[in-house]
Amino acid sequence: MTQTSESVTWLTQEAYDQLKAELEYLSGPARAEITEKIAAAREEGDLKENAGYHAAKEEQGKQELRVRQLTQLLQTAKVGEAPAATGVVAPGMVVTIAFDGDPDDTLEFLLASREYASADIETYSPQSPLGEGVNGKKVGADAEYELPNGKKASVKILDAKPYSG
Repeated sequence: MTQTSESVTWLTQEAYDQLKAELEYLSGPARAEITEKIAAAREEGDLKENAGYHAAKEEQGKQELRVRQLTQLLQTAKVGEAPAATGVVAPGMVVTIAFDGDPDDTLEFLLASREYASADIETYSPQSPLGEGVNGKKVGADAEYELPNGKKASVKILDAKPYSG
């Protein structure tokens, strides 16, 4: 099976290890814990009116969804170093753009998988409209992307530097 670059998620070794540890926890100890919660709630009686049972089942569903997401992500992940400072926008870079070329209306964001999202910097996926618009473009270039209303917006790429965490 050949993979397109769109289906690959680039991760640092640290991020890969962290996600793998989360998957191992969710697939093992967390799965056993939720099974015990469901069994204990089931013993309380009538399942139709058993809030604890329904909450545990909902938690189990969310947990299993996360297991599937992590499994898929790790299967398509490529582990590597942060991109080099080449002046070309790529995943793993902090990008500064100016909307409609206005140097006063700027945005700085990390172009990366949502797994990198943090409170420190806004994160846009390379598959998002803005991410697709700027990915692969050089600093100084104009990029265009589609807004949710279907209209096009343009930005000027002011800077692109490797994310240092």
